[in-house]
Amino acid sequence: MVTVSNVSLQYGKRVLFDEVNVKFTPGNCYGIIGANGAGKTTFMKILSGEIEPNKGEVSITPGQRMSVLSQNHFAFDEFTVLDTVLMGNKRLHAIIREKDAIYAKPDFSEKDGIKAAELEAEFGEMNGWNAESDAAGLLTTLGIGVEHHFKLMKDLTGKEKVKILLCQALFGNPDILLLDEPTNDLDVETITWLENFLADFENTVIVISHDRHFLDAVCTSVCDIDFGKLRVYTGNYSFWYQMSQLALKQRADANKKTEDKRTELQDFVRRFSANASKSRQATSRKKLLEKLVIDEIPPSNRRYPGIIFKQEREAGDQILETENLSKSNVEGVLFSNASFNVKKGDKIAFISKNHLAITALFDILNEIEKPDNGEYKFGTTIYKAYAPNDNTEFFKSDLNLVDWLRQYSANKDESYVRGFLGKMLFSGEEVLKKCNVLSGGEKVRCMISRMMLVNPNMLIMDEPTNHLDLESIIACNDALRDYTGTILFTSHDHELVQTVANRIIELTPKGIIDRSCSYDEYLESPIVQEQREKMYGGGNKLKVKS
Repeated sequence: MVTVSNVSLQYGKRVLFDEVNVKFTPGNCYGIIGANGAGKTTFMKILSGEIEPNKGEVSITPGQRMSVLSQNHFAFDEFTVLDTVLMGNKRLHAIIREKDAIYAKPDFSEKDGIKAAELEAEFGEMNGWNAESDAAGLLTTLGIGVEHHFKLMKDLTGKEKVKILLCQALFGNPDILLLDEPTNDLDVETITWLENFLADFENTVIVISHDRHFLDAVCTSVCDIDFGKLRVYTGNYSFWYQMSQLALKQRADANKKTEDKRTELQDFVRRFSANASKSRQATSRKKLLEKLVIDEIPPSNRRYPGIIFKQEREAGDQILETENLSKSNVEGVLFSNASFNVKKGDKIAFISKNHLAITALFDILNEIEKPDNGEYKFGTTIYKAYAPNDNTEFFKSDLNLVDWLRQYSANKDESYVRGFLGKMLFSGEEVLKKCNVLSGGEKVRCMISRMMLVNPNMLIMDEPTNHLDLESIIACNDALRDYTGTILFTSHDHELVQTVANRIIELTPKGIIDRSCSYDEYLESPIVQEQREKMYGGGNKLKVKS
């Protein structure tokens, strides 16, 4: 169990946490949520001991082991893959190293023998003899084959490192597991495996994630950080969100009645206070007004952007047709034989085991790249807007945000342009910020402003919710769901794909799989599993947790 007692943290005048008290108990998975900047990651670092609070303390049950998912993908570059996983259990790894050092001594003494015997006893109690095979099995389960186990971490790809560091955190059945954004850069198979693992995990889990589907699948409680406090609610993220919206509406409705009463009284006082015949009545109303107390809803740190995609003109019946498109890079074939016809009203989610395949297709359709083979044709009425995965090229100038967005607008009026920035939560002096100093999330919000500004009838979006907070993700999800035009997109956000897409196209080196269905139906379809086995070979089944 983890006990947080009277924890406070303040940086200058900014109070992140004020007298936080909470207990995290075994058998539960707690999802930490809050607006960007609320202090989610900072709170996780306080729990792990990386950051000391100004006041209060964090204690764990004596004898329990805490494991933390490492965010530094380069920290273990000089260690082998297997050794990196074993380091997840620090005490066990220290025993292994100490034993090896003693046995390697040329002048092995009786004292060394006694120490080695003590270490061997502790090693056995920790099931150390099975440690390497357990670590190897965990790696293999997550797709890191035996041929990689003795390679140095620096020789592996970024996506492989993510899986290895996840194995490190999970290794050895820790009593307390801290996971900050564990699904980042993971494929759907690994995320599904992790969901099932955590659902069956009997110890304490504390997790931060922007993946709503993941939070719903694993969380038994939600911990909401707001106003410097942390409040725990039983249930998963969707339950918390629906209840919080309902509570907010109820409180707003109750306040509106009081506010209407206040307005009525103020109008009466203003109109009749100067009228002698009405003065006594006006004075009475004024006193009533002074006693009227509105139970104000405190302004939340959460801000939801106003995302609305509109069409300048509705598209005709001819949208997009591709024939035998293919593309390769230095590592091999990304996709081939991509032939499909986009119909009016289609919202197509593209998936692939290699995300570069989808990016390549989208770049081809936006004339950034050329296909190796094949051709494509858009309908004459199509006016598209593209949000690429890598938007670096859009932000190399030193223009401020108003001038940056103005260059894409037919209407150059500053207030008009500011309106679109305001919808994406850029207000006041923020709109004068230089575009080349923006954070990843700010750049994505600017790109969405740009897409709203041009009123396209086709949206092409490569991971549109990357770098966004949950509030922005929800707003983007709702906007794409309500959009009446055509959408071609890809996303690792399961909830977004499930609620937006009415068609799934999977790109493979041997062709495409094209199904008109929801994402969950696609993942569960036996026909799709058969097609994937033909495209990839055995062992490539997609499964979702029921």
